[in-house]
Amino acid sequence: MKKFRFSLETVLEYKQQVLDSLQAEHGAILAQVRQQEELIEELEAEYRHMSGEFNRRKLEGLSILDAIKYEQVLRAMEREIEEARERLRELQKQAEKKREQVVEAKKETSSIEKLREKKLENYNKTVQKGEEALIDEFVTTKRIMEAQSA
Repeated sequence: MKKFRFSLETVLEYKQQVLDSLQAEHGAILAQVRQQEELIEELEAEYRHMSGEFNRRKLEGLSILDAIKYEQVLRAMEREIEEARERLRELQKQAEKKREQVVEAKKETSSIEKLREKKLENYNKTVQKGEEALIDEFVTTKRIMEAQSA
């Protein structure tokens, strides 16, 4: 009997390559998300430190000029944190979009793989029936030969 051949094998391979590529892209975006989250944590820690230093210096007494400088630095840090949070939101949107693409590609690949499995199962059943028929034919032929020689 001829060897099993799935007619959509090249399509399945292509879909698998697309899926692998999308998964890699999704992983890269998730890494950027984690990196951005770490940056925000660092910026917030730096802001808390600077704010604490400002409060400590206020209690010790500091000049108006120094107080204005601290406030300007803190406002600049707040803007930087907000920009980093906005970048994080953008990255999270990209990650979600890519995740949806991965899910869709996975569905497509999975449906073709299931079709392949069904075709292979049908092929194996056909092969098994063919082998059983061959064995039946062999047994029948052997019985006829024995009956004729007896």
